[in-house]
Amino acid sequence: MNSRRSLVCRTAIAVVFFAGASEVGAQTESRFSLDLGVGIDVGVNGNVNSGAIGTLQGQAVAILPNSYEAVYGTGINLRVGTGYWLNDASELRAVLTFQSADADLVRLGDLGPSALYAQYSDYQSAALDLGYRRYVKMTRRDLSIYGEGTLGIGFIDSLNVLLAAPQSNLVFDNTDFYDQTAAFTWGINAGVLFRLNDRVDLNAQFGLRHVSGQSDVDSLVGTDLEDINNDSGRLTVPVVIGLRFRFK
Repeated sequence: MNSRRSLVCRTAIAVVFFAGASEVGAQTESRFSLDLGVGIDVGVNGNVNSGAIGTLQGQAVAILPNSYEAVYGTGINLRVGTGYWLNDASELRAVLTFQSADADLVRLGDLGPSALYAQYSDYQSAALDLGYRRYVKMTRRDLSIYGEGTLGIGFIDSLNVLLAAPQSNLVFDNTDFYDQTAAFTWGINAGVLFRLNDRVDLNAQFGLRHVSGQSDVDSLVGTDLEDINNDSGRLTVPVVIGLRFRFK
């Protein structure tokens, strides 16, 4: 619940910040614009945990790989961005992205004679991406198509996991799995703007986005399960829809 309140607060602060910056520019023929959007991230690859064989609590354990898609689904992300027009066809971009996803209970593998289950904590992240957007002129004045590239840094909250092996009558306390992480991000996107009026456009966008791996912890040293955190980088297809406000 605290994480969700934190996400809402970050979004509100970002809206005020970007809106304020845009209004400053709006006083003198502003080149700034403000974007608000909501989207989903469809997973392509990347695992919350990789497969491994080792020992845990003195028993043999076999761990199955679990993708982000299997544990968290697509999740929801909120975007707040601003653009600065260099000319009629190109624009510099800055976008804050907040993502939240609830974890499903998943089968992690087997511990001795029992199936092993895992309940991960929720996935929470915030990222700042800087980029360049190029527009393609269309014959229709109310329609614009664009492509863009971005680079940035993301901050991912620590992830914990609660483990249970029912047939062995074992429940493991909430275990650190990943530390809070600063991750590198890159993205390529294509989209379309449909003009609703002189100030507002409808924006629809999709692309590819990569977030580098998370910081693992050393709680599994000596269990032969150390490689379980090796493939935590994510590649996703973000699909976003929102509104763009232009200032004059």
